[in-house]
Amino acid sequence: MSTDQARPAYSVLIRELPAAERPRERLLRHGPAVLSDHELIAIIWRTGTRSESVLDLARRVLARFGGLQGLAGAAITELAAEKGVGPVKAVELKAALELGRRLATLQPAERPVVKGPAEAAALVMGEMAWLPQEQLRVLLLNSKNQVLGIRLVYQGSVNAAQVRVGELFREAVRENCPAVILVHNHPSGDPTPSPEDVRLTRAAVEAGRLLDISVLDHVVIGHGRFCSIRERHPRLWADEGPATRPRGR
Repeated sequence: MSTDQARPAYSVLIRELPAAERPRERLLRHGPAVLSDHELIAIIWRTGTRSESVLDLARRVLARFGGLQGLAGAAITELAAEKGVGPVKAVELKAALELGRRLATLQPAERPVVKGPAEAAALVMGEMAWLPQEQLRVLLLNSKNQVLGIRLVYQGSVNAAQVRVGELFREAVRENCPAVILVHNHPSGDPTPSPEDVRLTRAAVEAGRLLDISVLDHVVIGHGRFCSIRERHPRLWADEGPATRPRGR
């Protein structure tokens, strides 16, 4: 019996999926936040078995151990004993989960500090520089300009007409952050701010004043380059005092 005949009809190999639906391509196009848990695990494991795709394997193992929390608590020997996993995949998964655990337990002193647009751009350049679609992300900062998190808030055409300004501050309000920095990419590779970028920034700065949340900058990411709208259009911040500027500027 051939491999195709042995494989259940419902198990679809990743290479058989349309390119836009494959986990790696989706991550490259949209970022990791849009992927499900089993898709992320499938990227780590890369291959399934002769009778089960890596997506089906990841989905089954997640269900078997009760989700990510169960996987984190499972012993390597337990994972390795699961059909289709083995010691290599078990070690790879445990290493990834440990990195996530360490990130979640970072002390405030270990969090990156944004002193200006270069630091903000460096945090997202690797992910955003080559995205085929525009994304708008928000850097959440504490009173010392330490980064508490980076949130994807919009994907598509980033302009004042499309983006709901209130969405930019939802997470900052929820987490009681005093300041944010907006970042978005230009798929063309040219980070020069458009008139729409400037209008969106003006609206965000004004909304931030009402919410008592400082919009410290709006950084536009290009192909290996970036542009600070605050440096290009400082008048947008003319009514704010020096306390609202990123430290070190």
